[in-house]
Amino acid sequence: MLRVTSYVLAKDALDPAVSTVVLAHDGRHLRRKLLHLADGEMVMLDLKEAVLFADGDRLVIENGDQIEVKAAEERLYAITPRDGQHLLELAWHLGNRHLPAQIETGRILIGRDPVIRAMLEGLGAEVSDVVEPFQPVRGAYHSHGNHGSHGHHSHHSHQGSGHSHG
Repeated sequence: MLRVTSYVLAKDALDPAVSTVVLAHDGRHLRRKLLHLADGEMVMLDLKEAVLFADGDRLVIENGDQIEVKAAEERLYAITPRDGQHLLELAWHLGNRHLPAQIETGRILIGRDPVIRAMLEGLGAEVSDVVEPFQPVRGAYHSHGNHGSHGHHSHHSHQGSGHSHG
């Protein structure tokens, strides 16, 4: 079985991927795990420290081939504010509850929770059910660990791109 011992951030990925692995947002924080690829193969991920992977990041197999990490489609709420100020207020309420959120220019995506939906609607937001990839904003204290095959340590931001997936 092939092993994954390094990775490349999406923005630095130049080579085509030989396969993909589809993972939900809460399954993309990994250090050591057996991964089932979309083509039916399996690889052992074995990194020195845990890494929070984003959609498009690449896992590098010991033979040099790359596997693309794809964000799984998840059952979410799309929260639409009245305006930009309202979006900021809604984001504050969600952040105050420490909820993973993907914040975009005209909407916020969160995991489905009927209690939170009622709160948001009570605050005047339009809330709709969607199924799409989910890339929450990273926490302020999140470290990405070792990057690349050279073992150097650096920090990179993977915060939301502002692009809609749906």
